[in-house]
Amino acid sequence: MASSRLEQAIAAIDRANADDPNTIEVRGEVRPKELAHAALMTEWVTKLDPNADDAQLIAARAHHLRRWTVPRSSYPEGRAAYLRWRTALKKQHADEVAGILREVGYDDVTIARVQRIIRKEGLGTDAAVQTHEDALCLVFLETQLAATVDDLGDEKMVDVIRKTAKKMSEPALRLVSDLPMRARDQALIGQALADDQPG
Repeated sequence: MASSRLEQAIAAIDRANADDPNTIEVRGEVRPKELAHAALMTEWVTKLDPNADDAQLIAARAHHLRRWTVPRSSYPEGRAAYLRWRTALKKQHADEVAGILREVGYDDVTIARVQRIIRKEGLGTDAAVQTHEDALCLVFLETQLAATVDDLGDEKMVDVIRKTAKKMSEPALRLVSDLPMRARDQALIGQALADDQPG
């Protein structure tokens, strides 16, 4: 059962994300984009790790906390600028969630742990960070795959899916088949994963 402090933190994060002017339809319901993404992240983290602790659940909920306030368009075009934007966002999300967690009574050790997960520090060595990355990839595949396919086309998308799959653990990859998606998208995932097999 969730602690009162955890419930307060989640509620505060949700209130902040509810202000997102961008909306997305997920499973037949239109919601503020980051509010919907945060709920899906929490769902996937819990499914991947039923024993996820407060830090993991808070990091899942706050991974894109108020992301819309620093749009991609606020940085120049190009990959270098894109990476600077992503780095700035991770810092912003980590800083803003720290304020929320202090208000509800979390200690500095827990806050620092949440921030490390959000910044994905220790990816490859920290199981909680890998679970967070897995959940991010699953949310991307569920909510953004179709639009990205339509934008990039099949050939480029196979490469995107292959790169996404390389970030994921085997348990997470097994969950991909449970995602609701178009037959076209399922075929592209199948192609990408088959192409990635040795031999």
